Amino acid sequence: MESADTAAVLSIGGERTTGDTVRSQNVMAANSIANIVKSSLGPVGLDKMLVDDVGDVTITNDGATILKLLDVEHPAAKVLVELAQLQDEEVGDGTTSVVLIAAELLKNAEELVKQKVHPTSIISGYRLSCKEACAYIKDHLTMNVDDLGRECLINCAKTSLSSKIIGSDSDFFANMVVEAANAIKITEGKTVRYPIKAVNILKAHGRSTRESRLINGYALNCILGSQQMPKRVVNAKVACLDFTLQKAKMKMGVQVLVSDVDKLDGIRQREADITKERIAKIMSAGTNVILTTGGIDDLCLKYLVEANAMGVRRVTKVDLRRIAKATGATMLSSLANLEGEETFESSSLGQCDEVVVERICDDELILIKGPKARTAASIILRGANDFMVDEMERSVHDALCVMKRVLESKRVVPGGGAVEAALSIYLENFASSLASREQLAIAEFARSLLVIPKTLAVNAARDSTDLVAKLRAFHNTSQCKSSVHGELRWIGLDLENGVVRDNKKAGVLEPLVAKVKALKFATEAAITILRIDDLIKLAPDEKPGRGYADAHAAGEL
Repeated sequence: MESADTAAVLSIGGERTTGDTVRSQNVMAANSIANIVKSSLGPVGLDKMLVDDVGDVTITNDGATILKLLDVEHPAAKVLVELAQLQDEEVGDGTTSVVLIAAELLKNAEELVKQKVHPTSIISGYRLSCKEACAYIKDHLTMNVDDLGRECLINCAKTSLSSKIIGSDSDFFANMVVEAANAIKITEGKTVRYPIKAVNILKAHGRSTRESRLINGYALNCILGSQQMPKRVVNAKVACLDFTLQKAKMKMGVQVLVSDVDKLDGIRQREADITKERIAKIMSAGTNVILTTGGIDDLCLKYLVEANAMGVRRVTKVDLRRIAKATGATMLSSLANLEGEETFESSSLGQCDEVVVERICDDELILIKGPKARTAASIILRGANDFMVDEMERSVHDALCVMKRVLESKRVVPGGGAVEAALSIYLENFASSLASREQLAIAEFARSLLVIPKTLAVNAARDSTDLVAKLRAFHNTSQCKSSVHGELRWIGLDLENGVVRDNKKAGVLEPLVAKVKALKFATEAAITILRIDDLIKLAPDEKPGRGYADAHAAGEL
């Protein structure tokens, strides 16, 4: 294979890098990204402090958040950043490990290219490995959630939270997350969905983390329009409005010329009456709680107080949409119907058991309890400062995503490097059964997967070589003598004591979807970067600038 290591200046005005040079540059960029997040993997991973250009500080352990906040310029490194974002959107957890696997696959592929193995052979080998690995996980390493019961769900949440800032209180938060996920369950025929966006997470700094609480209902971080309004409404009928309730005014540019002074007072009175009629139409439908994204002026507040109704202004659109969905209300952007007249139908109202104002921390929250159409849940997080509460929110979000995946797929796998070690042994044996060039690529794929248990051990300040060797020995025995030692396939790392253990009994479990997607995404990203053998960088357009002499000659100085 001929490699032209050239960086030639093109006639199109730019730089061209070809051959091995561009490949080694891409691999170096991918590895530098992986090295940034490497030390944050696992239950004893470390946190990163990121300061942006305006001085805002973020302290986090989440791989996707770290990479999102980095200003990455190299195109190959951007592929890995997008890879972490994709894993975060699809699964919600495993963002760090997916980047590590992709970078390791690239590093080992480069070694093969240096040994004169063609990239196409490596790519086909990687694809075959990924397919075999996913099939092996599904057939041999999965457990059914229904067999393991509720304890399994709590263990999955604890595994997700173990590497986070609230890892020490993982028992408390795992129970909270499982209850929140079960509270938002939606059954549509035979399918069951868990829309985790229906869990509203609010943050309030102060008090200890263990004083965080789960509320059955939707919590709004807003206050009542007037202190004279009732603080509690039972059997609430909720109107969700996406416009401002204020005194009727003329549109911009509309002028009314009045010749008679008496008529001026009549116009003002009519403006007030229009507003009163609007409120009366809404109230006549049986409304006793009004939520609006806009403001409510003093005149409207007066009418609401007289009607003994609750009025909440400046609700965010996201919150209002979720409340409308939960209570069965319709979000209205105006009161006009198809004929152009203003009406308000009672069918547009949502219903819930009660709407109540509660004081939490320094703020008053409005809680919408027992919505009729869909269930909702809210988690109020407490912590020492804003950095901690922000990181707690990211941790709880990851755990909720894991819960969603576990409850929807009903399949889990052992954690702590067990899956990667088992796949490594299986793929090595599979590679030796092939008599083609792909054998080399599959062997390298198997070696790449060991980056996860190795990094876990290194981050825990343990001897990675010794622990990974023991882990591989157990998995080799379980695969060679599966009838006798089949239970050894659950063996993974115990990083607190620096030994190997049965992670099924220890309760270190992860959703199957997270592992399978991580392998597929990492392989695809590695293949994408590996296919590149030419980089053309166009030079920026140079704008002709004027010099000092030109300005002097023009008499502009």
